[in-house]
Amino acid sequence: MARHGSELKKRNRRRKLSSTLFMVPSLLGVFVFFILPFFVVIYYSMVDNPINASFVGFENFVNVFKNVAFKTASKNTLQFSIIAMPLAVILSLLLAAMLDRQIPLRSQFRTAFLTPMMVPVASVVLIVQVMFDFNGAVNNLLGGFGMAKIDWLKSEYGQVVIIFLFLWKNLGYNMILFLAALESIPHDILEVAYMENANAWQIFWQIKIRYLSPTILFVTILSLINSFKVFREIYLLTSDHPYGPLYMLQHFMNNMFKSLDYQKLSSAAIIMSLVMVLIIGALFLAENRFGKDVEE
Repeated sequence: MARHGSELKKRNRRRKLSSTLFMVPSLLGVFVFFILPFFVVIYYSMVDNPINASFVGFENFVNVFKNVAFKTASKNTLQFSIIAMPLAVILSLLLAAMLDRQIPLRSQFRTAFLTPMMVPVASVVLIVQVMFDFNGAVNNLLGGFGMAKIDWLKSEYGQVVIIFLFLWKNLGYNMILFLAALESIPHDILEVAYMENANAWQIFWQIKIRYLSPTILFVTILSLINSFKVFREIYLLTSDHPYGPLYMLQHFMNNMFKSLDYQKLSSAAIIMSLVMVLIIGALFLAENRFGKDVEE
């Protein structure tokens, strides 16, 4: 019996050792590509330059906050996220609620909203350029109503184009997430609500929204992250230095990287990361409070 127990212990140790060895490459990759660069960024933000490497504390952060380009980029990024993120969540939720009902051409609508996910970014940018060029389709349409042409990407309406592009790309994926969550709501609860003569609005707000709170949180975080990644499309449309409202934080950091100003680049990256952590933390707290009664 004792011999059998010792053999079992040896087998368990070998199993744990083999499992650990299989995890080593993944852990090493996480350390090299995520953890180590994180500390390198913190190091660069605390020194005067990579050569002298003299410790300057928070001086680089102060210089970044005083930088006019950083202020402009922060304002534009915040403004874009405040508008685009709620629209991406609300519109995709409404679309999912509509497609959750038995409506004509349901599958065709779903396919149409998922199509942008299959289109390469360069093709999407080309379509937007054709639509919003000074002599493009949108201006031709406005001209038919007697309205003056607008140079969309070089005017105060530049963010309207990017918000349209952002929503067109992200609504379909968000909608599918909400559709999956709607399908997972217990049908017996909905049947009881119908038997109690609850109307469609009461069922949607009092039951469905409650059960959708984790998905709403996930889609909100995903939309927030995607709103900070819109730089790729703006860069392809306008290059390094776009017109005022389209100059985002990623433009600032990209330009700092090109000029080898690692101190401002690192400081701006840390500031942006901290802001995102605070926003995501606030979202988790709100979801925990709102969806607590459902979990219980």
